[in-house]
Parts: sequence; structure tokens; C-alpha cells
Amino acid sequence: MTNRFFGKTLGLAASSLAITSVIGLASPALAADRVLKWAHVYESSEAYHTCAVAADGALQAATNNRLGIEVFPASSLGSEVDINEGLGLGTVDIIYTGQLFAGRAYGPIAIGGAPYMFRDYAHWDAFRNSDLFDELSAGYTAASGNHVVAMTYYGARHVTSNIPITSPSDMERLKIRVPNAPLYMMFPRAVGANPTPIAFAEVYLALQQGTVDAQENPLPTIQAKAFYEVQTNINLTGHITDALLTIIGGPTWGSLSAEDQTALAAVLEDTATCATDAIIQLESELTQWFRDQGVTVNEVDRGPFIEAVKVMHNGEMASWDQATYDRLQSLNQ
Repeated sequence: MTNRFFGKTLGLAASSLAITSVIGLASPALAADRVLKWAHVYESSEAYHTCAVAADGALQAATNNRLGIEVFPASSLGSEVDINEGLGLGTVDIIYTGQLFAGRAYGPIAIGGAPYMFRDYAHWDAFRNSDLFDELSAGYTAASGNHVVAMTYYGARHVTSNIPITSPSDMERLKIRVPNAPLYMMFPRAVGANPTPIAFAEVYLALQQGTVDAQENPLPTIQAKAFYEVQTNINLTGHITDALLTIIGGPTWGSLSAEDQTALAAVLEDTATCATDAIIQLESELTQWFRDQGVTVNEVDRGPFIEAVKVMHNGEMASWDQATYDRLQSLNQ
């Protein structure tokens, strides 16, 4: 199933910088008896979306056409806060969401989205395959009623700006857009910047109009959202090794047979692999691509940034306990 339905999509996501706009439309599962709504805030050109579109055919095949998927990109069903709320209301069935948004319902699961929580990709990969992540997901289910079924690599988050940023002092008093979840403020506060929550769909305009001075996201997102058009510098702070959770709403999960629950979870895990592989490939290519577009890409000594943030890891902003932190830090050592 994975090779047939996901291989072509992965190739498109990894090698093409401009995906046809037709893919951006919601993907109707016309042959399925029941169509599940999958909502997210990312662009239709991004691997998260193209891999999710391919999941429709995979799910129909796995359930003998009992279930299909229709994908709604680019905040078309609301902001990230809105679609998280929609899971419990039954207005959406599946979402991609950041760990810090899931942390609104269950604080400890946000630890995976905190700044400089992981030493490198291998540390993050050990976490997503760990008993600790399974336990945090179970805690989220108990608190929210919704089900985490997969985690997709989102990329290392970097700061874009109109000035070079190579040390924490360069960020003092910088007004930087962050997603609307409290823990996204940890990194800016640690380095003396002024975090400003703005909905994802409004970031480009906020940068263009000077409402904020900077923003932070992985390289594939900076490209897909064209933030480089309105920011002259990409600063490789790599301050969050970020991921998206794939979550199925409690009302939807409870309405499915055990057989269809298993099939849906398997397809969504394959989708996470598809998008993760594509993002890793893109990250390896985009530094040079941005430089070719005339953008200044600044290498950064992360050491001083890490030291500034680590003192906050178990401070008042932490939504996890010391034992959870210690278990995460012991992975892959």
C-alpha cells in the first residue's frame, strides 16, 4: 500500500518547488461511503498536504471503500486553535497540529516542541519511537478524548529577519511573530525578544507591513509561505526540532469499528513517513536554494542560544515535570 499510493507523492514533494495548484484543492473521496475531513494550516504545495491527499486512495483501498479522506489545507477550516477545538466538536475528523497546541489540553505532551529540547534529529527520532512518547500520547487522549496516531517531522525552526542574527543580543527587543501557543514564547523571552502571537495565515502580511520584525519556521515552510520575499535574512538558529501530531477526533474514533481504526491509523502512520522523508530531503537542499534567490543565510553558533534557553526548561513556563524532562534527555545517549 505504501509504495503504490505514497511513492509518487513523496517524489513530487521532495523534488518540486512548485506543485500544481490543482493539488491544493480539497481531495474528494468520491468512491468512499464515508469521507473524513482532514484539516491543517499548511500550504497545498507542502509535503504534509500532498502526502495527506495520497492517503485518500490508500484508506479507500484498506477499508474496501468504507472510508476516504478529504483534505482542507491553508487554514480553510480555521486557525490551528479552531481545528483543535473542532476535533472534540466533530466538525473535523483529523488534523495536523503542533505539539504546543496539543499541550493546551495536556501540558506534558508539549515538551517535544520546546526550544533546544533535542540535541539533534537522532535524539528527536528516538523520542518519537519511545515509550515516553506513547505515554504522553495516552495522557493527551485521557485529557482530551482525541487520539494521537502519528508524528511527522516538521523541521528545524529558524529565525527570519531583516537584520543578521548571530547571537542572542541581536534579538533584544526584536518583535517576533510566534504561533498562538504559550510555549512558543520561551525562546524569544530567553533571548530578550518580544514574542507576538499571530495566526499563521496572517504572517506574510504582518511581515510585509512591519507589524512584526521577524518570524521563525523551518526552511520548507519559509519557502512555501514565501516569507523570504519579505525578509532579507534567514538565521540558522535551529531552536526547535519541531514535529506535527496527526490527531483523530474522539467522536470520529469512537464511531469506527476496530478494523477501520486499525486501517486508518496505519494509513496515517504511512502518511507521516511520506511527509517526514520529503521534509528531510528539502532541508538538505534549501539553504543553497535561498542563497540562489539572493537571501542572506547566516550560520549561527547555537551554543549561546542553547545556554540562554536551558535555564528556562524546567522553570515557570514548563508544562512537564522534572522526571519527564530527565527521561527525554536520557534518550539516545
